[in-house]
Amino acid sequence: MRNQLVWRSMLYVPSNNPSFIGKAHTRGADAIILDLEDSVPASERVGARAGLAEAVKTAGQSGTDVLVRINRPIEEAVRDIEAAVMPGVCGLYLPKVESAEHLCLLEELVSSRELIQGMEQGSTFLVPMIETAGGYFRVEEIAKSSRRNAGITLGGEDFALDTGMIPDEETLFLGSQKVVYAARAADIIPLGTIGTVADFKDLNAYRLSAIKSQKFGFEGASCIHPSVVTLLNEEFAPTEEEVSKAKRLIVAYEEAQAQGTGAITLDGKMVDVPIALRAQALLEKHKRILDNA
Repeated sequence: MRNQLVWRSMLYVPSNNPSFIGKAHTRGADAIILDLEDSVPASERVGARAGLAEAVKTAGQSGTDVLVRINRPIEEAVRDIEAAVMPGVCGLYLPKVESAEHLCLLEELVSSRELIQGMEQGSTFLVPMIETAGGYFRVEEIAKSSRRNAGITLGGEDFALDTGMIPDEETLFLGSQKVVYAARAADIIPLGTIGTVADFKDLNAYRLSAIKSQKFGFEGASCIHPSVVTLLNEEFAPTEEEVSKAKRLIVAYEEAQAQGTGAITLDGKMVDVPIALRAQALLEKHKRILDNA
C-alpha cells in the first residue's frame, strides 16, 4: 500500500477550526494534515483532541488521505497519539524527530494504540520531520528505522531556527537534498521543497520552488493555504508531453531489445537502460496519480 501513495499536495488544516475542516475535502489536495501542533494554541489542544474523530470523518469524506501532525514534547505526543490513531487516519506527521530510537519509541505508542482500537498492526504510516541539527545528522538512520515510514521531510523554518540560519533556498539546499537521498535509500517518499516558501501569497515563487524541487527528486509538498494545492498537483505530476514521450521511448526501446540492441537513439538522444527505467518510473507515477484521482 505504501508504494501506491500519491501525496503531491498535503494541506495543513488546524484541527481546532471546524470551518476550515469542513471545507478541506473540497480543496483537491491528495492528503489533508490535521494539525495539533503549531497552528493550535496550547490552550486549545485538549478540545482539538476531543474533536479529532469528527474532524477526521469530515476531512476524509471524499476519500482523501487524512494524516495528523502531533506535538514534540513526549507528554503531549502520548496524548496526541492516543487521540489520533484511529480508523480513517492514514498516518502521523512526527515533528522534531531526533534519532531512530526516538522514532521507535513513538512507533511503540502507535502500535499499542492500534491494538486498543482493533486496527491492523502497521496500518498507521509515519512521516518523520527533520527539524533540528541533531536530527539532520541522523536522517538516514531515521528514514530506515521503521517499516511504518512512508515519507520524510525537512521542516525548513524550524531547522533554520535550530541552526541559526535565515531560511531560504540557499541556506536550506543541502539539508533538503540530503532528505531526498535518505528517502531514496530507504525507499520512502521525499516530501518538501528546496528552501522555504512561507509567503503563500506569492504563487509564482511557490510554483518555481515546486518546479525546482520536483527536478531535484521531491515527489510532493505540504502547504498551509488551499490556493497552493492546484499548482503542487500540477508541478509534482508528469505533463502530457512527458507521458507521451515516455510511452514512445519505452516502445522504441523494447523493440530494440527484442532485436538484440541495448541502446538506441530517439529524437537525437541516446537511450540506454537508466533512461528507459526513468521513463518507466514516470509512467508508473502517472498511473498511480490516475488511480488515486
